[in-house]
Amino acid sequence: MQITFYGAAREVTGSMHLISTAADRVLLDCGLFQGRRREAAEKNRVLPFDPGLLTNVVLSHAHTDHSGRIPVLTANGFNGRILCTRATASACSYLLPDSASIQESDADYLNYKTVRAALSRGEHPRPEGNDIARRREAAKRILKKGRHELDVETINRLADELRLEQVKPLYTLADAEKALGFFDGFPYRHPITIGREISCTFYDAGHILGSAVCIITARTAGGTRRLGFTGDLGRFDKPILNDPTLDFAAEDRDLDLLIMESTYGERRHEPVADLKSALLQVVDATVQRRGTLLIPAFAFGRTQVLLYVLHELSNEGRLPGVPIFVDSPLASNLTRVFAEHPELYDRATQAEFLAKGQNPFRFDQVRFVGSVAESMELNRREGPQIIIAASGMCEAGRILHHLRFKIHNERNTILIVGYMAQNTLGRRIAELGAAFEASGRKGDPPIVKFFNKEYPLRAHVAKIDGFSAHADRDEMLRFLQQSNLRVKRIALVHGEEAQSLAFAGTLAERGFAAVVPRRGESLTVG
Repeated sequence: MQITFYGAAREVTGSMHLISTAADRVLLDCGLFQGRRREAAEKNRVLPFDPGLLTNVVLSHAHTDHSGRIPVLTANGFNGRILCTRATASACSYLLPDSASIQESDADYLNYKTVRAALSRGEHPRPEGNDIARRREAAKRILKKGRHELDVETINRLADELRLEQVKPLYTLADAEKALGFFDGFPYRHPITIGREISCTFYDAGHILGSAVCIITARTAGGTRRLGFTGDLGRFDKPILNDPTLDFAAEDRDLDLLIMESTYGERRHEPVADLKSALLQVVDATVQRRGTLLIPAFAFGRTQVLLYVLHELSNEGRLPGVPIFVDSPLASNLTRVFAEHPELYDRATQAEFLAKGQNPFRFDQVRFVGSVAESMELNRREGPQIIIAASGMCEAGRILHHLRFKIHNERNTILIVGYMAQNTLGRRIAELGAAFEASGRKGDPPIVKFFNKEYPLRAHVAKIDGFSAHADRDEMLRFLQQSNLRVKRIALVHGEEAQSLAFAGTLAERGFAAVVPRRGESLTVG
C-alpha cells in the first residue's frame, strides 16, 4: 500500500492524500488551496491524477480546505462515491454551493474589470485626464445593472467581441449541485466498504460537527495493513462537541501509519475555561468605546461556538445588552445543520441548553442577517454592536464590506478567533494589528490593502486563540499518549513547515517515529 501526499504537505490548506493498492485508489479529502489568488488558482485547477481512476473518496469533514475541490473531481470523470459522516454530508450541501457562488462571483468581477479597462481605453490613443474618468464611468453604466449588480451577460458578450481573455470559475453552481449527488453519509463506529479490498470506520475527531478520524484497513498481498487519518483533530473540553475519540475498537488500534494534522505543532492555546472571560473583556472594552466588535469567523463551527459562549454569558447576566448580528446566510444555514444533529452534542450542552428547552445558538440579542440589502444597511450602522461575518480568513464574503466601513475607526475592534493561513488578508490584519498594538498604537497606523484600495488599520485588533477548533501541541500529544492506538509511524501534514517540523521533533523526543512529507512525496506501508 502506498500513500502519496498531494496537498496540505508542509502547508495548511488543500488537504488531499491518495491511497494506492493493487486493487484500489482511495482519495483522502479533496480540499481547496487558500492563499495568494494566482498561486491558489494554479494549484486548484489541476488535479495530479485522473479522477476516473479513483475508486472512492473518504472525506474527513466539511471545511472547504478539505472538501472544496470535490466539484472539480466530479466534473472530470470521477465515478465513485464521496464517503463521510452524515453531518458532513449535510454541511457540504450548503458549503459546496456557497463555494461555487464565490468562484462565479470572483470570476464575474475580474471579467468586469477587464472589460471596463478595455472600454475605458477606447479605440483611440490613450486618453488623458478627465477623458479616462469619463470613459470609465460610461463603461460602468454599460456593464452594471443599477449601482451594484453586474450585467454578466453584457460583460461576457463584450469580452468575446473584444477578444479579451476571460477568467473562468474553478467550478459553477451546477457543478457543485452535481457533486452533492455523489455523497453517502454514515454514522460513527460503523465499518463501511470503500474499495474492493479496503474498508473504513469513522470516529469522532471533535473538530467540527461530523468531523472524523478515519481508520482504514486494506487487505493486500503482503497481509492486512491499517492506517489512520486524523483529518483535523479537535480540542478537549471545548463547547458543544464531544472530545476527540480516545477509545478505538480493538480491530482498529494497531496502525502501520497515522497521517496526522500539525497545524499548531509548536503552540499552546489559551485554556478553554478562559474563553468566556477573554471574550467578555473584548466585548466590554469595545462597548465602552461605543464601537463595533467585528469578528471574522468560519461559518461552520466557529460561528456556532461564538454564539454558544455569548448565550452562556447572556444567561449569566454578564453580557452587555448590545445587538449581535450574524451576517452570513451560509452560517445561518449551517446553524440549522447543528440543530438537526443534537445527538452529536456533548453532555454539558445537553444539560445547559437542551434540557431547559433552549436553542444554544439563538437568544433575544441575536439577529441573523439574510439579504444583501440588510447587510449593506448593517455596514453603515454605528454604535455598540457585535457583528459575526464570514469568511473566516477575510478572503471573501461580507466580512470584507464590514472591514471597509469599520477598519479605519479606533472605536472598533477586529477580533481574531481562528487560524489565518499565510498570504491571506486575515493574516495581514492579525500581524499588522499585533505589531501596532505592541507599539502602544504610536505613530501612523499600518495600511491594509483590499478591494484595490488602501485602508488605515486604526481599529483595535485582538486575538483569542482558545476558540481554535484545532488541537494544540499538548492536545495532539494527549491524543497520541492517552488513546489506545498503537502507532508504528506518523506522517505529519496540515501544518506550515515550521510547525510540522517542530512537532516531529517533539514526537521524536517521546519515542514516536515521525516524518514530514513534501508535496508529491510517497510513503510505502508494509
